[in-house]
Amino acid sequence: MAELRNCPTCGDFFNYTGVRDVCAKCAMNEEKMYETVYRFLRKRENRAANIDRIVEATGVTESLLHRWVRKGRLQPALFPNLGYPCDKCGSLTTTGKLCVKCTDEIKRELNTIEAAEELREAMKEQDRATYYSQKDRK
Repeated sequence: MAELRNCPTCGDFFNYTGVRDVCAKCAMNEEKMYETVYRFLRKRENRAANIDRIVEATGVTESLLHRWVRKGRLQPALFPNLGYPCDKCGSLTTTGKLCVKCTDEIKRELNTIEAAEELREAMKEQDRATYYSQKDRK
């Protein structure tokens, strides 16, 4: 079922069905901008252009470029200097929500936490150990 929303670009109301995040008018404008960017990147000399260069040459916003890369419409395999910001640090990444550096940092922190948990469990086991002594029986 459709949900009534405001278009984040122009502010008009539109029925959100989960397909597009903007109204039909803005979606058509975005498609025109996408075609402009794609034509620009298809030229051999522009394939290695970075995001700043693409914004300067085409007039498309940086956030729109990031969205297209995140959705897979512009693929970093074909255009190597494209990416979108990491959700944690803001550096460019091409896969997932986090860059490689942040992913490795989180993995290290998780390993540290797991090691600390194992140490705590081992210490609890040592504290639980019960020692019995036998009394002399006559």
